[in-house]
Amino acid sequence: MNETMNTDVILTAALTGAGDTVRKSEHVPVTPKQIAESAVAAAEAGASAVHIHVRDPETGAPSRDNALYREVVERIKETGVDIVINLTAGMGGDLVIGQDDPLAFGEGTDLVNGLDRLPHVEELLPDICTLDCGSLNFGDGSLVYVSTPDMLRAGAKRIQELGVRPELEIFDTGQLWFAKQMYAEGLIDDPALFQLCTGIPYGAPADPGVLQSMVRLLPEGAQWASFAIGRMQMPWVAQSILLGGHARVGLEDNLYLSRGVKATNAQLVEKAVGIIESLGARVATPEETRAKLKLRSAR
Repeated sequence: MNETMNTDVILTAALTGAGDTVRKSEHVPVTPKQIAESAVAAAEAGASAVHIHVRDPETGAPSRDNALYREVVERIKETGVDIVINLTAGMGGDLVIGQDDPLAFGEGTDLVNGLDRLPHVEELLPDICTLDCGSLNFGDGSLVYVSTPDMLRAGAKRIQELGVRPELEIFDTGQLWFAKQMYAEGLIDDPALFQLCTGIPYGAPADPGVLQSMVRLLPEGAQWASFAIGRMQMPWVAQSILLGGHARVGLEDNLYLSRGVKATNAQLVEKAVGIIESLGARVATPEETRAKLKLRSAR
């Protein structure tokens, strides 16, 4: 895999995620209106793409409600602002193992099969949707994110049939191995798009050497990005593009602009644009992004 610095960077803003962040920052968007407004602000700040989760408007809890996704996408499109839309398809993989009885699943379990994670993708046909490429012990406690090979093959095949570009979410090297296997089996079309996710307990650590090793394992011709969470978010923008990749920032992964200063998505995008340009690179426009990734809307 070529590790030459990337000078045309796809910059994604991950707007809200599914984590317990709403009570930690007033800037985390919750309602469809807020998420759409944050997407537009991120686009105006220079983002190439927005990565979208939805939340229950009343509680702020993560949601898989198709109507919420539909409202967010419609609101963004109604503004006329050009931005590549990337919808999560990772919801529905949460399994909380009972501590006393492992077969008694705990509160917070939301587990469905691979195809049942895709109804909003089937309806809305976004430019990109995510595909989380393996199971993972997700943080301390008893939460396991479940994404089995059978689930993944079924999901990848359906996404391919829909003509949507899957963004292959890679949380550890074994997941990269399996994603490459799906690519070899023809379930992933060119150009394969990988997101190398670092710093999430207990997946791949936010370590430059680990990132470099993962980049070297990517298939020839792949497009890839990486991100790190928390205070490593901005350093990872530079790490990624210096190794030839793209970048992601946003409130899904980090709530702060600097120590003690809470950020908006637009502010994080602006800071990332500054880092990219200071390295002599530039941010790709949404239209350039569509062409580079051969997205449906550019075909």
